[in-house]
Amino acid sequence: MATAAEGRSGQGEKGQNGFNLFFLTWPIFLEIFLFMLMGIADTLMLSAISDNAVSGVGAANQYLHIAILLLEVIGNGASIVVAQYIGSRKFIEAAKISALAVTLNLAVGLVISLSFVLFGGHLLQTLNLQGEILTHAQNYLSIVGGMIFLQAIINSVAAIIRVHGFTKEAMYVSLGMNVIHIAGNYLLIFGNFGFPEMGVQGAAISSVVSRLLAIVVFFWLLYRIMAVRIEIRYYLTLSKEFVLKILKIGIPSALEQVMYHACQMVFLYYTTFLGAEALAAKNYANNISMFTYLFAFAIGMGTAIIVGRLVGANEQTTAYHRVWKSVRWASAVTLIAVALVIVFREPLMGIFTDDAEIIRLGVNVLLLSIVLETGRTINIVLINSLRAAGDAKYPLWIGMFSMVAMSLPLGYFFIFQLDLGLAGVWLAIAADEWLRAVIMFFRWRSRAWEKHALVKRESKEQAVLHP
Repeated sequence: MATAAEGRSGQGEKGQNGFNLFFLTWPIFLEIFLFMLMGIADTLMLSAISDNAVSGVGAANQYLHIAILLLEVIGNGASIVVAQYIGSRKFIEAAKISALAVTLNLAVGLVISLSFVLFGGHLLQTLNLQGEILTHAQNYLSIVGGMIFLQAIINSVAAIIRVHGFTKEAMYVSLGMNVIHIAGNYLLIFGNFGFPEMGVQGAAISSVVSRLLAIVVFFWLLYRIMAVRIEIRYYLTLSKEFVLKILKIGIPSALEQVMYHACQMVFLYYTTFLGAEALAAKNYANNISMFTYLFAFAIGMGTAIIVGRLVGANEQTTAYHRVWKSVRWASAVTLIAVALVIVFREPLMGIFTDDAEIIRLGVNVLLLSIVLETGRTINIVLINSLRAAGDAKYPLWIGMFSMVAMSLPLGYFFIFQLDLGLAGVWLAIAADEWLRAVIMFFRWRSRAWEKHALVKRESKEQAVLHP
């Protein structure tokens, strides 16, 4: 007779060696889509106030994105380690690492929140923001940034839930969070139904409240799906072995992502010299572009779950071939999405603004999506797979050269020497994405990642389900 623990882990074990990618991916796709909708909802609703409000929130989000990536040091690292432990059927260790991830991420989140409260204004001034744009950015960052520790908890718990195979349940929580966020925006930005009209501050408060409620549901879900129930003492026990394994994956992964977004901030800084219209066009075009690589993100995350389990189960050859299939699927869907964006680029820009110059600038750079997004898609799948296999440092070293040493100087040259304007930003980023895509292609094909596994599977006789 199956134990309760085995029953709870049944979904996570489903087809461990042949985990249905679609089963994992479609909820991840919808979850990321819903997460993006939170940003789109803010952008659309704030655009009714002014383009300056959108630019200010967009600038603040650059720092918030970096903060969230720092929080993923623990969340991503733990999810990959947990995936490999599940693959090797070591469920007690998986529970202990899950609890440790929540504790560590909360501590880091509190430090980041305090930093935003104390130094947020100084950080925004480094972006060359002025006047009303700076005011909006400060108002948003002080509230959302000051409560970013809530996102720290969400990152850890949601990652653990997904890696157990319960991607659909995580998606439902995201759906609820988005409904609450959009409703809060409607009430607090515009002052409907007797609520105060708070503008940018209303959007920030709505974001915080929706995250707080999501945490409650995520914890309820966590305790329903774990194969081994997390005990309270697990949250308070620091294991050097587990911490080192988490950081071995988490630090390089997060640094690579932080470096990427830091480069995006430099490109944002370049854009401020092109004028307010270019800055607004960049924000709107970025919002549209996110939907072209949305499916690639979902496939990348789903593939990483499968690869982590397969590597933990010592089935590297199966993992090797699974990744190539994922790359082909992601590339095909991205091409379709890019084609749709190019065809409807003008109406899409018109959703956000009626300023003719902003629309013209946005429409022009969206044409370059065919160059940028195809390379980005390959990177998303391959880099996620390398991390899941334990080979997290290699993408970091390559990124240091490609992003920092190559794309930033290239962007400066395109924008200020060749006078390509906003198109120069897109071309520089595309050059980086394609260079890394080619290098990651050969890295995966070399199978050098196989020696980086964190966990080895035990025999069934050695595996233990209960402490």
